[in-house]
Amino acid sequence: MKAEIEVKLLSGYVMVLVEIILLVSFFAGIIQTDNPIFVILIGIFIICLKGFFFINPNGSRVLVLFGAYRGTVKENGFYWANPFLARQPISLRARNFDSKPVKVNDKLGNPIMIGVILVWQVKDTFKAAFEVDDYANFVNIQSDAAVRNLAGSYPYDNMDDENKEITLRSGLNEVNHALEEQLRERLEIAGINVIEARISYLAYASEIAGAMLRRQQATAIVAARQKIVEGAVGMVEMALHELSKKDIIDLDEEKKAAMVSNLMVVLTSDKDASPVINTGTLHQ
Repeated sequence: MKAEIEVKLLSGYVMVLVEIILLVSFFAGIIQTDNPIFVILIGIFIICLKGFFFINPNGSRVLVLFGAYRGTVKENGFYWANPFLARQPISLRARNFDSKPVKVNDKLGNPIMIGVILVWQVKDTFKAAFEVDDYANFVNIQSDAAVRNLAGSYPYDNMDDENKEITLRSGLNEVNHALEEQLRERLEIAGINVIEARISYLAYASEIAGAMLRRQQATAIVAARQKIVEGAVGMVEMALHELSKKDIIDLDEEKKAAMVSNLMVVLTSDKDASPVINTGTLHQ
């Protein structure tokens, strides 16, 4: 497999001077000698005009002579080359590819919508020009394929245990790194350098978004209730300990059970408690 060859060409300003000399020689020869052989000079002048070209910063020209690769010019400036060389321009600027969100299945089979942003640039002009048909379109298609493969390798979320497995939602650094590596491998054949790749859009597909939202809400409620119960048990334990320590009131097991029941109801209820004043004895 061939690789890129960077070449230096003759400055265009030198050839401008040569062109002026050819033009002056043509007119001088025609006027002084009236010899039609000087018409050859004007023919050479016209042919040489096709050899002039310029390269902007972060631009390049791939040179091909009758189907044979002759090198790439990357340094910006004004140049002259063989007029019969085909000169294919290839930009070396960094480019953005913002993919539209596509519907795919995650590792658990849930339909999700995912999109990516890719920053890339041409690194090897020979591969970009000759190894693939259209390197820009190649980047778009391979990015779509990499996103689909990535989504199938991770679950969207892990609601049971956030630390159990890397997910698309919680493990963005690891997922973005894996995406970059996949794209580098896929785009190497086209001479493309991946500068950055990251997920730009991530959501459940519309058909399951409502159900997943309710599941997330239920999980959050259960987790909150668990914390509330843990706190309530601690508060009841502390209350019984302080009452016993300061000998404020003597509670038998039945009274302790009643007190614990009342405190747990008050502390774990999601509504404000309505107190009931007992004007009789504790057992009435």
